[in-house]
Amino acid sequence: MTGRSAVEQPEEQRELFALVDELAREELEPRAARFEEDGQFPEALVRLLGKQGLISLPFPEQWGGGGQSYTVYLRVIERLAGSWLAVAESVHLQVLACHGLARFGTDELRGELLPRMLSGELLAANCMSEPEAGSDLGAMSTKAVAEDGHHVISGTKAWVSHAGVADVYNVYCRTGGSALSGLSCFLVDADSEGLRPLAPERKMGVRSLPTAQIAFDGVRVPDERMIGRRNRGMLVAAHVFDHGRLGISACAVGLAQAALDHAVAYAKERTQFGKPIISFQGLSFLLADMATQIAAARALLYSVAALKDQGKPISAEAAKCKLFATDTAMRVTTDAVQVLGGYGYTQDFPVERWMREAKLLQILEGTNQIQRIAIAQSL
Repeated sequence: MTGRSAVEQPEEQRELFALVDELAREELEPRAARFEEDGQFPEALVRLLGKQGLISLPFPEQWGGGGQSYTVYLRVIERLAGSWLAVAESVHLQVLACHGLARFGTDELRGELLPRMLSGELLAANCMSEPEAGSDLGAMSTKAVAEDGHHVISGTKAWVSHAGVADVYNVYCRTGGSALSGLSCFLVDADSEGLRPLAPERKMGVRSLPTAQIAFDGVRVPDERMIGRRNRGMLVAAHVFDHGRLGISACAVGLAQAALDHAVAYAKERTQFGKPIISFQGLSFLLADMATQIAAARALLYSVAALKDQGKPISAEAAKCKLFATDTAMRVTTDAVQVLGGYGYTQDFPVERWMREAKLLQILEGTNQIQRIAIAQSL
């Protein structure tokens, strides 16, 4: 970090990772299964991670950030995801919701809100997708009409994580023009009149992280709450997408590593025909492939993170990373269920939950089909 010696930085990072390990082991792992089964959002725990500085890690110190590299932040997300994906995803979502304000907001608005968002005092969310406009943001129909120093927002947003628990929302809406050229972003308080979260989605996995549609019925937001320039909201969204793909990749690597670790431990203890099943070539080769795929995904993730830390463009590389890492997580968690056999198909072991959770990662931040389109276009 700027202003700190190379000798001090590794020690500081070791202390950070030790703290994350402790929090993951003592706070996340004992609660994950029960909260997921009950569909209960661990709000107090997410705010605790904010107080411990995990949300603020990759942001400048002048705004209350930790001044750490994105590589360090992604290592933290990976570790959290290995213990409880929903919590890692919640921290990741909070960081994404801060990126637009940090990069494109006015100094006044940053000073007012960013430190409180980075500390977890204010939970935040992004509202991009709509019921009829998912990956096709150019089809967005939610409108914001200028009126007496305000914009009046009307429409419905879909697939909003942190819906109903967030204190502020980044709302992307149409302020003019057509397709992607007429979008703007506003930071809207959750208690604004006319803002209403709808019923939570009934999801296959990651049930403890609330996701729902949000209706905006004539919601008035002051003009100074616009993030970035009018009709240039796609620049904000693109900035969020790049970081979002890296965060999801870190979640995927952490989840896959947890599945592998569990499968290996089980294979060492489970005996058949008088021997631990890990001694059988068919199964040991399966575990070897899982370990190799995870190593490749992790190497790709941190190579792209290094590009990000060097200030280089990462859009295409982040798409490759998200595609490969999440496909890897899906394969590895599925194979982990196979290693455990019938037990893997029961809720008495966590691998079936991890397999359900991995599927979501192939969809979030743009489906993997969308990632392939982005990669192909970059060629």
